[in-house]
Amino acid sequence: MSFPQRFTVTAAVDGSGDFTGYTPVVNGMIHAVEYVKTDYANGVDFTITTEVTLQGVWTESDVNAAKTVAPRQPTHSAVGVASLYAAAGEPVETLIAATNERIKIVVASGGVSKTGTFHVIIV
Repeated sequence: MSFPQRFTVTAAVDGSGDFTGYTPVVNGMIHAVEYVKTDYANGVDFTITTEVTLQGVWTESDVNAAKTVAPRQPTHSAVGVASLYAAAGEPVETLIAATNERIKIVVASGGVSKTGTFHVIIV
């Protein structure tokens, strides 16, 4: 039986307000990503992806406060057609798988020499 794991990345931006960092190699489903604001400037931008398969995990601009997201991806049929909820036409979504790859965290516009923390929860 596997248990949820938390991977923490402390993201100290450089003099330009930028940071690129990675979790260790993970195996499992991405359940949540938590951003903990330490002293980043308001309006910080995030792009979080899996390193090898380049799956989008979380992309958001102009973030001003700590928050937690539970990223999901749309599902498809065996012939590549998007699976939709019939009544609403909205996509059916599922957890994002990461297998033998790191989670890449890119921060922009974080201020000068500021810090924030990201917790990635894998189940």
